[in-house]
Amino acid sequence: MARDYVFAPEEYYHIYNRGVEKRKIFLNKRDYERFLFLLFICNNSSSIEIRNYGGLTSVEKFNLKRENTLVDIGAYCLMPNHFHLLLKEKVEGGISLFMQKLMTAYTMYFNKVYKRSGVLFQGSFKARHVDEDKYLKYLYAYIHLNPIKLIETKWKEKIVKNNEKAKEFLSTYTYSSYLDFTGIDRVEGSILNKSVFPDYFQNEVSFREFVHSWLDSIEFAEDTEV
Repeated sequence: MARDYVFAPEEYYHIYNRGVEKRKIFLNKRDYERFLFLLFICNNSSSIEIRNYGGLTSVEKFNLKRENTLVDIGAYCLMPNHFHLLLKEKVEGGISLFMQKLMTAYTMYFNKVYKRSGVLFQGSFKARHVDEDKYLKYLYAYIHLNPIKLIETKWKEKIVKNNEKAKEFLSTYTYSSYLDFTGIDRVEGSILNKSVFPDYFQNEVSFREFVHSWLDSIEFAEDTEV
């Protein structure tokens, strides 16, 4: 997966991609859960054999010992036809190798399950360098608010009919790291390494209030073409 983009260790990046021709890449709970596990296990300097983990419970999977991790994951969100990740380059070449392993492993899984062949994602993943503190903090709102689109299709156009319903929906959406920032203890929390990212939020309440404040204002400038 050759790229012109040069990632720098200790720097932060917003990574995202969508399905080829905007197709859905997550069709059911099993698909989402496979990708979540891959976020965890592909973040590993060693090669992996997914078939070796087939008989493990979710708790066992997310407690597997990994070799040196390639990236630090600060936040994520999976949507039916795309995903968002907030990553920190941990070692030189870490992001590129991690994304290659992640997207290859998921494509192999998806093609096998749905009896298809060929590419699943729309080219190489997209990346934006997060070079300002304000932008980095903003991404915690932008990434975690993406699921609102599932119930409020025009949310990026500043049209949300019911803010309270939208906030409640976020608290039930299990395919993002939102729950991990609001005090919910779950096995998927192992995906994140929040300690190496700036400590913007004093507690779960301050995080929730920050995200909700962006929903109330609906002033998003991010354009990720997904």
